[in-house]
Parts: sequence; C-alpha cells; structure tokens
Amino acid sequence: MSIGLLVIVIVLIAAAGFLAGRARARRASEGDTRALHSLVGFHGQAVFLFTAVPALLLIAVWLLVQPAVIAERVTGLLASERSEGALNLALGDVHRVAAGLDRLVAQGDLSEAAVAGLSVEGTDLRRTLGTAGVAVAGRVRGEVLTAAREYRRLTHLSARAMTIAAIALALAGLGFSLARITVEFRARNVSERFVLMLFIGSSLIAVMTTFGIVASLLVESIHFFSLYPARDFFFNLTWNPQFGGGSSLGIWPLLWGTLYISFVALLFAVPVGLLSAVYLSEYATRRMRAFVKPAIEVLAGIPTIVYGLFALVTVGPFLRDFFAQPMGLGTSSSSVMTAGLVMGIMLIPFVSSLSDDIINAVPQSLRDGSYGLGATQSETVKQVILPAALPGIVGAILLAASRAIGETMIVVMGAGAAARMSVNPFEAMTTITVKIVSQLTGDTEFASPETLVAFALGMALFVFTLMLNIVALYVVRRYREQYE
Repeated sequence: MSIGLLVIVIVLIAAAGFLAGRARARRASEGDTRALHSLVGFHGQAVFLFTAVPALLLIAVWLLVQPAVIAERVTGLLASERSEGALNLALGDVHRVAAGLDRLVAQGDLSEAAVAGLSVEGTDLRRTLGTAGVAVAGRVRGEVLTAAREYRRLTHLSARAMTIAAIALALAGLGFSLARITVEFRARNVSERFVLMLFIGSSLIAVMTTFGIVASLLVESIHFFSLYPARDFFFNLTWNPQFGGGSSLGIWPLLWGTLYISFVALLFAVPVGLLSAVYLSEYATRRMRAFVKPAIEVLAGIPTIVYGLFALVTVGPFLRDFFAQPMGLGTSSSSVMTAGLVMGIMLIPFVSSLSDDIINAVPQSLRDGSYGLGATQSETVKQVILPAALPGIVGAILLAASRAIGETMIVVMGAGAAARMSVNPFEAMTTITVKIVSQLTGDTEFASPETLVAFALGMALFVFTLMLNIVALYVVRRYREQYE
C-alpha cells in the first residue's frame, strides 16, 4: 500500500471514529447532552485525535528511520567499494536498478520469479532496465544486482510492516478512545491541549529547521576544512577549482562579486523603491495608487529566469553598445552592471511595497501634529514620517539585500561565471551562489574538496547575512524614534 493511500485509510478510520465518538457520548448521556462535561463534538475530536495522530506519527518516524536501516543492510553487500564517494555512487546504482525492476514488475514485463532469476551474465540488464525508463551509466555488476534485489525485498517488507503497524495502532487508538468516553470525561481539555501542542510544534519547526540548516552546513564545512587548508580558503585571492587536483579555492573573488553585484542592485532599487513608496503613501491620489501599486507588485511575480533572459538579450547588449565600448571599459554584454540593474528592477517591489505599508502604518496623529506646527508636507515626510518608519524601512532594505545576495539565475545569465576581483562594473564576474551550484553539478565525487567547498561557501554566506542582520538591528535600535 502506498503512503498516500495508507494516510487516507487512517484518516477515514479516524473520521469514522469521530462519528462513533459523538454517538457514544450521546448514549452515555442517556439523551441529555447537558450532563456531559464536554460537548459531543469535543468527544468526537478526542477520538479522531487518538486514532489518527499516533498512527501518523508512527508513519513519519518509520519513514525517517527506514532509509538508514535499509542502507546499512545493503551497504554490507557492496564489499568491493572502499571509498565513501565510490560507495555513494554504487548505492545510487542500487536505487536505480531497484526502481527499474519495480517498474518492470508493475508493467507486467517481469515477474517476481523472473527478477529472482536475473543475472548479469545471462541478460543485457542495461537494455532490460532501459525499457522501464531507467538509465544506468555503466555495466551493472553482479553485487549491485544482488544489493538491488535485497533493497527491493527490504523496502517491500518494511512497507508491509509499516502498513500493518499503522492500521493496528489506529484501531487500537480508536478502541482506547471510545472506551474512555463517559459523562465525566474531559474531552474538551484533550482537544485544547492538542491544539496547544500543535501551535508549539509549528513554532518549533522554524527553529529546528534553522538548527538543521546550520548543522548540515557546519558538518560538511568541517569535512571540507579537514581536506583543504582554511588559511588558503579565507586568504587566497584566486578561485580555480581543478577536480584532478591542485585547486585554488579562495573565497575572496566570489565574495567580491557577490557584494559588488548586490551593491549595484541596491543602489538602483532602494532609491527608486523608497521614493515610490513615499509617493504612493503621501502624494498619490486613491485612483493612482490603486493602479500603480499593483503594477509595481507585478515585478515580484516575474520568474527570475525571465529577468535573466531580459538581461541577456536586452540590457546587456544595450550597456555594451552605448556605454562599455564607447568608454573603452569592455566588450562583453555580461557584466556586473547588467546583472545589478536587472536585479535592482526585480528588487523594487520588495522595497516599495513593504515601505509603503510601513509608512501607512505611521499614526495619522504624527502628521496632524507636524502640520499643526506649521511644517510643510515635504518637511513632515523627511522629519516625522521617515524617522518613525525607519525600523520597517531598514527591514525592507535588509530583505531586498538578502534577496540580492541569494540570487543565482540573473547572475548566471547577466554577469557570467568569471571569478575575478575588479572595480570595472562592465566586466563579467560571478557570485557565491553561482559557484555553489556549479560545484555541486555534474558527476563528481562528493567527498572531494572541489565539491565540499560548496558547503563552506554556503556557511560563509550564512555568516555574512547573519552579520548583516546584526548591523541592521543595531541601526534600528540606535536611530529609531520612540513614541507613546
């Protein structure tokens, strides 16, 4: 039984339990539901929760533990693999072969007996798997086929065991919760405690996700620095990865490109977005605001690949023909200026919409007091409204900066992939995010420094954005206006 179907079955059992719980509560009250401590709906909810939640938790835990347990069993069959990278590649072949055999059995092209009788010598296994739409890079070895059979057997056995255990637990919860229903049973308290735990769990998801991201980056970064000197990574000014060895993996060219392109983008987006927000909130008529603000927000919904095409086809050639070449600054359409301007256009709604909402949230009494003291509208905007809205505006700019630092597609198509340190805005450069993608793309050994450097780059980017947040908090606390 598939996971989706199993979940549907459990939810149906729980729904039946909800109706049974309501009916049993009515019978327990002998027709007078006022005698119950809780409403009959709460009794039904309690039965539903006791039926569905433990079973669904069991499924979640089972799915988390199952891959590690099965992988440990299957790894023992791949005795010839010594290095971690080769073992990971072999396990990938095992998964692909097992998936192909499953598809062939599902399509009726192979029976389970035929799968058991398959051998590497007796058949062209690559061609057989190809009929199921599974591509295998090289010849399938005998131990890979054996491990794939064992992987299929354990996976199917685990799925059957999980199905039986989950349905049994759901039925046990159903019986237990129905037996607890009495006139004195506090079903409302049970339901409310569950909702409280749901709120707490939802809050912890964000916190645990952050810890998980940091832990995954930190573990792989430590692995990288055990293979490549940290001194060379942080102080080398050359980025030249060579998967055959002799790599120079200095972060500074990538960090410079990231900061340079982000600076150009913010230099364009922040003034335009902030002035647009001031106009929309303080000067525009209601009809003009109703037209202009949705038009600006449309920019946020355009896919970044479209912005990249716009940079590649329109902005890049325009800057090259009318600025770079006449000024003798370059001949390439891929440049920092191209990516920065297009990224700035993309960031305008982040600054404009958020700043507009924040400025509108400034109390009207502050405006009235400023006008009452004789200030003009422009003086009120500069000396009252903007200082009052400063924390929110800084937050909007920080969000735009984080978006700019993490952008990849516009940089690839607008700025190129050259890792260099230059102040010429019409030269091609690249960013950290682009190199993270390029280092993890392709059929490379995962345990090599040239691949693991992506995690060190990600960790450095995370630390940089964290420092940016700290600086923004300091600015907000130092300069914000305090009002009663």
